[in-house]
Amino acid sequence: MKSYKTMPPPSANFARTQPVVSGPVEASRKSPLKVALVEDQQKVRDSWSRLIDSFPDFRCVCTCASGEEALRTIPIQKPDVILMDIFLPRMSGIECTVRLKESLPATQIVILTAMDDQELVFMALEAGADGYLLKRTKPSDLRTALLDVLGGGAPMTSQIARRVIESFRQKAKNRDESTHLSVREEQILRLLSQGYSNKLIADKLEISIDTVCSHLKRVFEKLHVSSRTEAVVRYMASKNSRANPEDPP
Repeated sequence: MKSYKTMPPPSANFARTQPVVSGPVEASRKSPLKVALVEDQQKVRDSWSRLIDSFPDFRCVCTCASGEEALRTIPIQKPDVILMDIFLPRMSGIECTVRLKESLPATQIVILTAMDDQELVFMALEAGADGYLLKRTKPSDLRTALLDVLGGGAPMTSQIARRVIESFRQKAKNRDESTHLSVREEQILRLLSQGYSNKLIADKLEISIDTVCSHLKRVFEKLHVSSRTEAVVRYMASKNSRANPEDPP
């Protein structure tokens, strides 16, 4: 088992010494906000549960050691927030997030893990996670993050936010590159989207099939795709492509 799984989070005693930071949502002390925790390591699970209960405006209503247990237990409890570990036995935390979002669409799910791998970040966000925090997050910052996500925010550590920004920049760069299609290449893509075969495209544009294939090869390279279907989807989704280039006479 990987070493990071054995590292417990900060103690609840330490959490009580931290200054209280007001967030966008404040709960009544008479009715604390409900938190569910999904974590397979018992020591870590118990420690985080005590930490959550140390916050005056939150209460840990259930702890689950697996995704399967979470699917059985959490929908009954209907928590306001779920803290979800990614690395669970059998069912992953990402798959569990997808399934819980189907039954509890209004419940906020924050991924809590020791890993800050960019691919995992985006897999979790695409699965429906509303935030992503590292287990080394300070206790006071955890409380603020819980309040933030309940107020409509998307809490992330600064390191993860940086990775998200870098990813958007790379995607923007790829989009810029994909706009450099020639008029002929766009004509071919438009005909592909209409269901034309390579032979029919060649006849329509009065060029050889080899020329069509050559154009498609360059299109695949520019759009960073490997199939005709992907090329058509990328082309149709691109807002930067010139609309309906005219066919040659």
